[in-house]
Amino acid sequence: MLSDHFGVFAELLREKSTSVNVGGGGVNVNTGKGKPGGTAVNVGNGGVHVNTGKGKPGGGTHVNVGKGGVGVNTGKGGGTHVNVGKGGVGVSTGKGKPGGGTHVSVGKGGVGVNTGKGKPGGGTHVSVGKGGVGVNTGKGKPGGGTHVSVGGKGGGVSVNTGHKGKPPVHVNVSPFIYNYAATETQIHDDPNVALFFLEKDMHPGATMTLHFNQNTQKSTFLPHQISQTIPFSSDKLPEIFSKFSVKPGSEKAETMKNTIKECEQPSIQGEEKYCATSLESMIDFTTSKLGKIDQAVSTEVEKQTPKQKYTISAGVDRISGEKVVVCHKQNYAYAVFYCHKSETTRAYTVHLDGADGTKAKAVAVCHTDTSAWNPKHLAFQVLKVEPGTVPICHFLPQDHIVWVPK
Repeated sequence: MLSDHFGVFAELLREKSTSVNVGGGGVNVNTGKGKPGGTAVNVGNGGVHVNTGKGKPGGGTHVNVGKGGVGVNTGKGGGTHVNVGKGGVGVSTGKGKPGGGTHVSVGKGGVGVNTGKGKPGGGTHVSVGKGGVGVNTGKGKPGGGTHVSVGGKGGGVSVNTGHKGKPPVHVNVSPFIYNYAATETQIHDDPNVALFFLEKDMHPGATMTLHFNQNTQKSTFLPHQISQTIPFSSDKLPEIFSKFSVKPGSEKAETMKNTIKECEQPSIQGEEKYCATSLESMIDFTTSKLGKIDQAVSTEVEKQTPKQKYTISAGVDRISGEKVVVCHKQNYAYAVFYCHKSETTRAYTVHLDGADGTKAKAVAVCHTDTSAWNPKHLAFQVLKVEPGTVPICHFLPQDHIVWVPK
Protein backbone atom coordinates (compact mmCIF):
# COMPACT_ATOMS: atom_id res chain seq x y z
CA MET A 1 0.00 0.00 0.00
CA LEU A 2 1.09 3.54 -0.66
CA SER A 3 0.44 4.38 2.99
CA ASP A 4 3.50 2.27 3.86
CA HIS A 5 5.62 5.04 2.30
CA PHE A 6 4.32 7.73 4.65
CA GLY A 7 6.43 7.29 7.80
CA VAL A 8 4.89 10.50 9.09
CA PHE A 9 1.56 8.75 9.55
CA ALA A 10 2.73 5.34 10.81
CA GLU A 11 2.40 6.03 14.52
CA LEU A 12 -1.10 7.43 14.01
CA LEU A 13 -2.44 4.04 12.97
CA ARG A 14 -2.18 2.78 16.54
CA GLU A 15 -4.37 5.57 17.90
CA LYS A 16 -8.14 5.23 18.00
CA SER A 17 -8.69 8.95 17.50
CA THR A 18 -6.32 11.91 17.37
CA SER A 19 -6.97 15.55 16.56
CA VAL A 20 -4.21 18.05 15.78
CA ASN A 21 -4.70 21.48 14.20
CA VAL A 22 -2.01 23.40 12.30
CA GLY A 23 -2.57 26.60 10.30
CA GLY A 24 -5.70 27.67 8.48
CA GLY A 25 -6.89 24.25 7.41
CA GLY A 26 -4.79 22.66 10.09
CA VAL A 27 -3.75 19.08 10.60
CA ASN A 28 -6.66 16.87 11.50
CA VAL A 29 -6.05 13.23 12.29
CA ASN A 30 -8.86 10.74 12.80
CA THR A 31 -7.93 7.08 13.05
CA GLY A 32 -10.38 4.23 13.31
CA LYS A 33 -10.05 0.48 12.98
CA GLY A 34 -12.50 -1.84 11.37
CA LYS A 35 -14.61 1.05 10.13
CA PRO A 36 -14.90 2.88 6.83
CA GLY A 37 -13.12 5.70 8.72
CA GLY A 38 -9.40 5.33 9.21
CA THR A 39 -6.86 8.12 9.33
CA ALA A 40 -7.51 11.64 8.11
CA VAL A 41 -4.81 14.29 8.08
CA ASN A 42 -5.26 17.84 6.78
CA VAL A 43 -2.52 20.44 6.46
CA GLY A 44 -3.10 24.05 5.38
CA ASN A 45 -6.03 25.35 3.38
CA GLY A 46 -6.33 22.28 1.19
CA GLY A 47 -3.55 20.71 3.13
CA VAL A 48 -2.36 17.17 3.35
CA HIS A 49 -5.26 14.84 3.88
CA VAL A 50 -4.77 11.18 4.69
CA ASN A 51 -7.67 8.82 5.22
CA THR A 52 -6.86 5.19 5.98
CA GLY A 53 -9.60 2.63 6.45
CA LYS A 54 -9.33 -1.05 7.14
CA GLY A 55 -11.64 -3.98 6.77
CA LYS A 56 -14.20 -2.55 4.38
CA PRO A 57 -14.32 -2.07 0.59
CA GLY A 58 -13.74 1.53 -0.34
CA GLY A 59 -11.42 2.11 2.60
CA GLY A 60 -7.78 2.92 2.14
CA THR A 61 -5.65 6.02 2.28
CA HIS A 62 -6.39 9.46 0.93
CA VAL A 63 -3.76 12.21 0.89
CA ASN A 64 -4.25 15.76 -0.41
CA VAL A 65 -1.60 18.46 -0.73
CA GLY A 66 -2.48 22.07 -1.58
CA LYS A 67 -5.85 23.34 -2.77
CA GLY A 68 -6.48 20.32 -4.95
CA GLY A 69 -3.41 18.76 -3.48
CA VAL A 70 -1.72 15.44 -3.92
CA GLY A 71 -4.24 12.77 -3.10
CA VAL A 72 -3.50 9.12 -2.51
CA ASN A 73 -6.31 6.70 -1.80
CA THR A 74 -5.37 3.04 -1.32
CA GLY A 75 -7.76 0.33 -0.28
CA LYS A 76 -8.94 -3.15 -1.18
CA GLY A 77 -11.67 -2.89 -3.71
CA GLY A 78 -11.23 0.87 -3.82
CA GLY A 79 -7.73 0.90 -5.16
CA THR A 80 -5.44 3.89 -5.25
CA HIS A 81 -6.36 7.46 -6.04
CA VAL A 82 -3.81 10.26 -6.40
CA ASN A 83 -4.59 13.91 -7.12
CA VAL A 84 -2.14 16.78 -7.63
CA GLY A 85 -3.27 20.40 -7.98
CA LYS A 86 -6.74 21.77 -8.69
CA GLY A 87 -7.49 19.21 -11.37
CA GLY A 88 -4.44 17.37 -10.27
CA VAL A 89 -2.79 14.15 -11.22
CA GLY A 90 -5.15 11.34 -10.35
CA VAL A 91 -4.19 7.71 -10.10
CA SER A 92 -6.86 5.20 -9.13
CA THR A 93 -5.96 1.52 -8.96
CA GLY A 94 -8.66 -0.99 -8.18
CA LYS A 95 -8.17 -4.57 -7.14
CA GLY A 96 -10.50 -7.48 -6.90
CA LYS A 97 -13.30 -5.94 -8.94
CA PRO A 98 -14.19 -6.52 -12.60
CA GLY A 99 -13.39 -3.39 -14.50
CA GLY A 100 -11.00 -2.14 -11.82
CA GLY A 101 -7.53 -1.04 -12.72
CA THR A 102 -5.77 2.27 -12.94
CA HIS A 103 -7.11 5.73 -13.61
CA VAL A 104 -4.80 8.71 -14.04
CA SER A 105 -5.97 12.25 -14.70
CA VAL A 106 -4.11 15.55 -14.93
CA GLY A 107 -5.71 19.01 -14.82
CA LYS A 108 -9.34 19.91 -15.42
CA GLY A 109 -9.60 17.91 -18.62
CA GLY A 110 -6.35 16.32 -17.76
CA VAL A 111 -4.60 13.19 -18.86
CA GLY A 112 -6.58 10.12 -17.95
CA VAL A 113 -5.31 6.57 -17.86
CA ASN A 114 -7.72 3.78 -17.01
CA THR A 115 -6.54 0.18 -16.94
CA GLY A 116 -9.19 -2.46 -16.44
CA LYS A 117 -8.80 -6.14 -15.75
CA GLY A 118 -11.08 -9.13 -15.87
CA LYS A 119 -13.49 -7.58 -18.30
CA PRO A 120 -13.84 -7.74 -22.11
CA GLY A 121 -12.75 -4.43 -23.55
CA GLY A 122 -10.57 -3.72 -20.53
CA GLY A 123 -7.06 -2.44 -20.88
CA THR A 124 -5.79 1.10 -20.86
CA HIS A 125 -7.52 4.33 -21.73
CA VAL A 126 -5.61 7.60 -21.96
CA SER A 127 -7.24 10.94 -22.62
CA VAL A 128 -5.85 14.47 -22.66
CA GLY A 129 -8.06 17.54 -22.27
CA LYS A 130 -11.64 17.67 -23.50
CA GLY A 131 -10.94 15.99 -26.81
CA GLY A 132 -7.30 15.33 -26.21
CA VAL A 133 -5.48 12.16 -27.03
CA GLY A 134 -7.12 8.84 -26.33
CA VAL A 135 -5.25 5.55 -26.16
CA ASN A 136 -7.04 2.24 -25.64
CA THR A 137 -4.85 -0.80 -25.07
CA GLY A 138 -6.37 -4.26 -24.87
CA LYS A 139 -5.12 -7.27 -22.97
CA GLY A 140 -1.62 -8.42 -23.70
CA LYS A 141 1.86 -6.94 -23.69
CA PRO A 142 2.28 -3.14 -23.49
CA GLY A 143 1.89 -1.69 -26.95
CA GLY A 144 -0.21 -4.57 -28.22
CA GLY A 145 -3.68 -3.88 -29.60
CA THR A 146 -3.45 -0.11 -29.19
CA HIS A 147 -5.79 2.49 -30.65
CA VAL A 148 -4.77 6.15 -30.59
CA SER A 149 -7.17 8.95 -31.40
CA VAL A 150 -6.64 12.71 -31.31
CA GLY A 151 -9.75 14.85 -30.94
CA GLY A 152 -11.04 18.09 -29.57
CA LYS A 153 -10.56 21.50 -31.09
CA GLY A 154 -6.92 22.39 -30.67
CA GLY A 155 -6.49 19.38 -28.42
CA GLY A 156 -4.13 16.50 -28.57
CA VAL A 157 -0.61 15.61 -27.59
CA SER A 158 1.96 13.88 -29.78
CA VAL A 159 5.21 12.28 -28.73
CA ASN A 160 6.41 12.62 -32.31
CA THR A 161 7.51 16.26 -32.38
CA GLY A 162 9.68 17.79 -35.08
CA HIS A 163 9.38 17.44 -38.82
CA LYS A 164 11.35 15.79 -41.56
CA GLY A 165 14.19 17.85 -42.90
CA LYS A 166 14.48 20.02 -39.79
CA PRO A 167 17.67 19.89 -37.69
CA PRO A 168 17.40 18.75 -34.06
CA VAL A 169 16.34 21.51 -31.70
CA HIS A 170 18.87 22.55 -29.07
CA VAL A 171 17.66 21.76 -25.56
CA ASN A 172 18.73 24.02 -22.68
CA VAL A 173 20.00 22.49 -19.46
CA SER A 174 17.79 22.73 -16.40
CA PRO A 175 18.47 25.92 -14.40
CA PHE A 176 17.82 23.93 -11.21
CA ILE A 177 20.75 21.56 -11.73
CA TYR A 178 23.72 23.40 -10.35
CA ASN A 179 26.74 21.67 -11.87
CA TYR A 180 25.92 22.93 -15.39
CA ALA A 181 27.05 26.13 -17.08
CA ALA A 182 24.35 28.22 -18.72
CA THR A 183 24.19 28.30 -22.52
CA GLU A 184 24.07 31.58 -24.45
CA THR A 185 20.53 30.91 -25.64
CA GLN A 186 19.45 30.13 -22.09
CA ILE A 187 20.80 33.42 -20.73
CA HIS A 188 18.80 35.41 -23.27
CA ASP A 189 15.73 33.26 -23.91
CA ASP A 190 14.99 31.01 -20.91
CA PRO A 191 11.92 32.32 -19.00
CA ASN A 192 13.36 30.78 -15.82
CA VAL A 193 16.05 33.48 -15.82
CA ALA A 194 13.63 35.85 -14.08
CA LEU A 195 13.01 33.35 -11.27
CA PHE A 196 16.47 33.93 -9.71
CA PHE A 197 17.07 36.69 -7.15
CA LEU A 198 19.07 37.46 -4.00
CA GLU A 199 17.64 36.67 -0.58
CA LYS A 200 18.14 40.28 0.56
CA ASP A 201 15.71 41.40 -2.16
CA MET A 202 12.86 39.27 -0.83
CA HIS A 203 10.87 41.73 1.28
CA PRO A 204 7.44 43.41 1.20
CA GLY A 205 7.27 46.13 -1.44
CA ALA A 206 9.96 44.62 -3.68
CA THR A 207 8.99 44.24 -7.35
CA MET A 208 10.02 41.53 -9.80
CA THR A 209 9.11 40.78 -13.39
CA LEU A 210 8.04 37.14 -13.49
CA HIS A 211 6.34 34.59 -15.69
CA PHE A 212 4.98 31.59 -13.82
CA ASN A 213 4.73 29.23 -16.76
CA GLN A 214 3.68 25.63 -16.32
CA ASN A 215 5.53 22.73 -17.90
CA THR A 216 4.13 22.48 -21.42
CA GLN A 217 4.43 18.69 -21.39
CA LYS A 218 1.39 17.44 -19.47
CA SER A 219 2.95 14.09 -18.66
CA THR A 220 1.73 12.05 -15.71
CA PHE A 221 3.21 9.39 -13.47
CA LEU A 222 3.13 5.81 -14.62
CA PRO A 223 1.98 3.23 -12.07
CA HIS A 224 5.05 2.15 -10.09
CA GLN A 225 4.98 -1.45 -11.26
CA ILE A 226 4.98 -0.30 -14.90
CA SER A 227 7.71 2.34 -14.46
CA GLN A 228 9.96 -0.36 -13.01
CA THR A 229 9.78 -2.34 -16.25
CA ILE A 230 10.76 0.57 -18.53
CA PRO A 231 14.49 1.35 -18.93
CA PHE A 232 15.71 4.82 -17.97
CA SER A 233 19.35 5.14 -19.01
CA SER A 234 21.42 6.59 -21.85
CA ASP A 235 22.54 3.18 -23.08
CA LYS A 236 18.89 2.15 -23.57
CA LEU A 237 17.79 5.19 -25.59
CA PRO A 238 16.99 3.25 -28.81
CA GLU A 239 14.74 0.91 -26.83
CA ILE A 240 13.09 3.86 -25.02
CA PHE A 241 12.45 5.77 -28.26
CA SER A 242 10.96 2.66 -29.84
CA LYS A 243 8.69 2.01 -26.86
CA PHE A 244 7.24 5.53 -26.99
CA SER A 245 7.29 5.85 -30.81
CA VAL A 246 9.71 8.78 -30.65
CA LYS A 247 11.77 9.55 -33.75
CA PRO A 248 15.52 9.72 -32.99
CA GLY A 249 16.85 13.24 -33.59
CA SER A 250 13.46 14.87 -33.08
CA GLU A 251 12.84 17.59 -30.49
CA LYS A 252 11.10 15.07 -28.25
CA ALA A 253 14.02 12.64 -28.53
CA GLU A 254 16.59 15.32 -27.69
CA THR A 255 14.54 16.48 -24.71
CA MET A 256 14.23 12.94 -23.34
CA LYS A 257 17.92 12.30 -23.95
CA ASN A 258 18.83 15.47 -22.06
CA THR A 259 16.60 14.58 -19.11
CA ILE A 260 18.27 11.18 -18.74
CA LYS A 261 21.72 12.78 -19.08
CA GLU A 262 20.95 15.26 -16.30
CA CYS A 263 19.70 12.45 -14.08
CA GLU A 264 22.89 10.47 -14.65
CA GLN A 265 25.23 13.35 -13.77
CA PRO A 266 26.89 13.10 -10.33
CA SER A 267 25.61 15.25 -7.48
CA ILE A 268 27.43 18.40 -6.44
CA GLN A 269 29.10 18.45 -3.03
CA GLY A 270 26.59 18.58 -0.18
CA GLU A 271 23.67 17.43 -2.32
CA GLU A 272 21.92 14.07 -2.68
CA LYS A 273 19.90 13.61 -5.86
CA TYR A 274 17.47 11.13 -7.37
CA CYS A 275 15.24 11.03 -10.44
CA ALA A 276 11.82 9.66 -9.52
CA THR A 277 9.87 7.93 -12.27
CA SER A 278 6.82 7.17 -10.11
CA LEU A 279 5.00 8.77 -7.20
CA GLU A 280 6.00 5.89 -4.94
CA SER A 281 9.71 6.28 -5.73
CA MET A 282 9.52 10.05 -5.08
CA ILE A 283 7.93 9.44 -1.68
CA ASP A 284 10.45 6.69 -0.86
CA PHE A 285 13.41 8.98 -1.61
CA THR A 286 11.91 11.90 0.30
CA THR A 287 11.11 9.95 3.46
CA SER A 288 14.50 8.20 3.37
CA LYS A 289 16.22 11.61 3.46
CA LEU A 290 13.89 13.59 5.70
CA GLY A 291 12.12 11.04 7.86
CA LYS A 292 8.65 12.21 8.81
CA ILE A 293 7.11 14.70 6.39
CA ASP A 294 5.30 17.78 7.67
CA GLN A 295 4.09 19.22 4.38
CA ALA A 296 4.56 19.37 0.62
CA VAL A 297 4.14 22.79 -0.97
CA SER A 298 4.14 24.22 -4.48
CA THR A 299 3.55 27.56 -6.19
CA GLU A 300 -0.08 28.57 -6.71
CA VAL A 301 -1.16 31.23 -9.23
CA GLU A 302 -4.79 32.35 -9.67
CA LYS A 303 -4.62 32.19 -13.45
CA GLN A 304 -2.15 31.89 -16.29
CA THR A 305 -0.74 35.31 -17.20
CA PRO A 306 2.00 36.62 -19.49
CA LYS A 307 5.25 37.93 -18.04
CA GLN A 308 4.43 40.88 -15.82
CA LYS A 309 5.53 42.86 -12.78
CA TYR A 310 4.70 41.38 -9.38
CA THR A 311 4.97 43.14 -6.01
CA ILE A 312 5.73 41.22 -2.82
CA SER A 313 2.87 41.90 -0.41
CA ALA A 314 3.08 41.71 3.38
CA GLY A 315 3.47 37.94 3.54
CA VAL A 316 6.92 36.30 3.35
CA ASP A 317 6.74 33.16 5.47
CA ARG A 318 9.59 30.77 6.15
CA ILE A 319 8.36 27.20 5.93
CA SER A 320 11.48 25.18 6.69
CA GLY A 321 14.84 24.97 8.34
CA GLU A 322 17.81 24.26 6.10
CA LYS A 323 16.99 20.63 5.28
CA VAL A 324 14.43 20.05 2.53
CA VAL A 325 13.88 17.92 -0.56
CA VAL A 326 12.98 19.84 -3.71
CA CYS A 327 11.54 17.96 -6.70
CA HIS A 328 11.60 19.57 -10.16
CA LYS A 329 9.32 18.35 -12.96
CA GLN A 330 11.37 17.29 -16.00
CA ASN A 331 10.41 17.08 -19.67
CA TYR A 332 9.90 13.43 -20.57
CA ALA A 333 7.42 11.00 -22.11
CA TYR A 334 5.91 10.44 -18.66
CA ALA A 335 6.30 12.20 -15.31
CA VAL A 336 9.89 12.32 -14.06
CA PHE A 337 10.91 14.48 -11.10
CA TYR A 338 14.52 15.50 -10.42
CA CYS A 339 14.67 15.49 -6.61
CA HIS A 340 17.56 16.73 -4.53
CA LYS A 341 18.12 17.06 -0.81
CA SER A 342 20.30 19.75 0.71
CA GLU A 343 21.00 20.89 4.25
CA THR A 344 21.87 24.44 3.17
CA THR A 345 18.48 25.38 1.77
CA ARG A 346 15.68 27.54 3.18
CA ALA A 347 12.15 27.55 1.79
CA TYR A 348 9.58 30.36 1.93
CA THR A 349 6.09 31.11 0.70
CA VAL A 350 5.90 34.58 -0.84
CA HIS A 351 2.61 36.39 -1.48
CA LEU A 352 2.66 38.32 -4.76
CA ASP A 353 0.29 40.80 -6.42
CA GLY A 354 0.50 41.01 -10.21
CA ALA A 355 0.17 44.25 -12.17
CA ASP A 356 -3.09 42.93 -13.65
CA GLY A 357 -4.48 42.02 -10.21
CA THR A 358 -3.52 38.34 -10.33
CA LYS A 359 -2.50 36.97 -6.94
CA ALA A 360 0.10 34.28 -6.43
CA LYS A 361 1.52 32.36 -3.50
CA ALA A 362 4.95 31.42 -4.77
CA VAL A 363 7.40 29.00 -3.19
CA ALA A 364 10.91 30.44 -2.98
CA VAL A 365 13.97 28.30 -2.29
CA CYS A 366 17.16 30.00 -1.05
CA HIS A 367 20.55 28.26 -1.20
CA THR A 368 22.92 29.47 1.51
CA ASP A 369 26.00 27.67 0.18
CA THR A 370 26.65 27.89 -3.57
CA SER A 371 30.40 27.29 -3.42
CA ALA A 372 30.11 23.92 -5.22
CA TRP A 373 27.98 25.26 -8.09
CA ASN A 374 29.38 25.66 -11.60
CA PRO A 375 30.91 29.19 -11.71
CA LYS A 376 29.09 29.75 -15.01
CA HIS A 377 25.69 28.67 -13.72
CA LEU A 378 22.77 30.76 -14.92
CA ALA A 379 22.19 32.35 -11.48
CA PHE A 380 25.71 33.78 -11.24
CA GLN A 381 25.57 35.23 -14.74
CA VAL A 382 22.16 36.83 -14.20
CA LEU A 383 22.78 38.17 -10.67
CA LYS A 384 26.45 39.12 -11.23
CA VAL A 385 27.71 37.41 -8.07
CA GLU A 386 30.41 34.83 -7.36
CA PRO A 387 29.94 31.26 -6.05
CA GLY A 388 29.75 30.98 -2.27
CA THR A 389 29.38 34.70 -1.58
CA VAL A 390 25.67 35.34 -0.94
CA PRO A 391 22.48 33.24 -0.63
CA ILE A 392 20.83 32.76 -4.02
CA CYS A 393 17.09 32.24 -4.30
CA HIS A 394 14.66 31.21 -6.99
CA PHE A 395 10.91 30.82 -7.25
CA LEU A 396 9.60 27.40 -8.20
CA PRO A 397 7.41 26.85 -11.27
CA GLN A 398 3.92 25.59 -10.50
CA ASP A 399 4.58 21.90 -11.09
CA HIS A 400 7.59 21.63 -8.76
CA ILE A 401 7.36 20.49 -5.11
CA VAL A 402 9.15 21.25 -1.83
CA TRP A 403 8.95 18.54 0.83
CA VAL A 404 9.44 19.82 4.38
CA PRO A 405 10.35 17.53 7.32
CA LYS A 406 8.38 17.46 10.56
